[in-house]
Amino acid sequence: MTTTLITGGTVVTATGRSAADVLVDGEVIVAVLAPGSTLLGSDLAASVDAVIDATGKYVIPGGIDAHTHMELPFGGTAASDTFETGTRAAAWGGTTMIIDFAVQTYGQRVMDGLATWHEKARGNCAIDYGFHQIIGDVDPDSLKAMDGLIGEGITSFKLFMAYPGVFYSDDAQILRAMQKSAETGLMTMMHAENGPAIDVLVEQLLAQGKTDPYFHGVARAWQMEEEATHRAIMLANLTGAPLYVVHVSAKQAVEQLAAARDAGQNVFGETCPQYLYLSLEEQLGAAGFEGAKWVCSTPLRSRAEGHQDHMWQSLRTNDIQMVSTDHCPFCMKDQKELGLGDFSKIPNGIGSVEHRMDLMYQGVVSGQITLERWVEITSTTPARMFGLYGKKGVIAPGADADIVVYDPDGHTSIGVDKTHHMNMDHSAWEGFEIDGHVDTVMSRGTIVVDNDAYVGTKGHGRFVKRDLSQYLI
Repeated sequence: MTTTLITGGTVVTATGRSAADVLVDGEVIVAVLAPGSTLLGSDLAASVDAVIDATGKYVIPGGIDAHTHMELPFGGTAASDTFETGTRAAAWGGTTMIIDFAVQTYGQRVMDGLATWHEKARGNCAIDYGFHQIIGDVDPDSLKAMDGLIGEGITSFKLFMAYPGVFYSDDAQILRAMQKSAETGLMTMMHAENGPAIDVLVEQLLAQGKTDPYFHGVARAWQMEEEATHRAIMLANLTGAPLYVVHVSAKQAVEQLAAARDAGQNVFGETCPQYLYLSLEEQLGAAGFEGAKWVCSTPLRSRAEGHQDHMWQSLRTNDIQMVSTDHCPFCMKDQKELGLGDFSKIPNGIGSVEHRMDLMYQGVVSGQITLERWVEITSTTPARMFGLYGKKGVIAPGADADIVVYDPDGHTSIGVDKTHHMNMDHSAWEGFEIDGHVDTVMSRGTIVVDNDAYVGTKGHGRFVKRDLSQYLI
């Protein structure tokens, strides 16, 4: 097995930073040492197979993106990134594990849906991966099948309060699924929007000739998110189920989560880079059909209403615990264009898996979050939230050697002709400039990105079975 010494860097964890050398043996970290330590020999650098000089740079645990949708069928098409292209792009950006969503569609058996996603991913991933399970049809057979998910290493499932006729669960179905969650310890993940009410607003807007992408955000008003978030919290409170609300975008929804947490409830939330940086006015409201690039659900919120500032604040106060991407990319040509003249037919999704670590580091540069909080919300908390901590999300002996060397003095320009490896014909982040740079990415001890070159291999990534959440109160 190959031994590697990362020397001269500043190791950053969720709880602090220190000058330290990191010794990797094969796939795991075996020691974190004071600089120049002779504990393992007087000249450790001469005794290893490879040395990575991290002088002046940060050494951090690889990012974990706990919300991606590779190859997801949606809106008459499918997400444009495969597990091969999507995980390669993730590696470019310093993410060393994704948790994607296996899908049970209406009328399908849960385990058959899971098997389909295993087939999609197996042998194709550049980095490690796991699955959540979407339960698209809560019925007695599905509820029984959920008992077997933990044995498969799937310890979380997702329900939708939106998309009637596709993934939608009514309150009775949610109640039954949450009862199963409380019984088994499975984490209930929730897409919290009032789908039936949204459909009424969509119908009315289209009847008024309001067909541009901007009205996607108008139809999915913040009240629809706050109401559904509150309802999900109440059902979780009744059943005792742990609840994790995905892609929180409205400040009012954050307030619902914060109140429940203050009362001691096991309720958690994630947000995404798009809700921190982008807006209804500037992106969805772009001229013509250009706004289709940023159609996603929950939608981009109004900057004038202060949602973006509140999201940053919620990350500082831990009212929101982590940042994922909800990576669900679609090209403009032949995909987003399906909604020309009818915003409701635009496939919902933004591609961000490559840029999450950089975008969140820019929050450190701008003073929104600390360096330690950057690591916490992009790696350590995702690991704890979804039963990976100890193996992932930390630089410590015994952990997988998923390591990123990040240069704070480097620079990254995001754009299709600059930094862009996702399988998309545009970038939602075109023109963004990052005051930092991913220099080296190591996945289980193997370098996959080095000095602006991808040196990884298809199939290196393995499926990781997850334990129950390590973040519960």
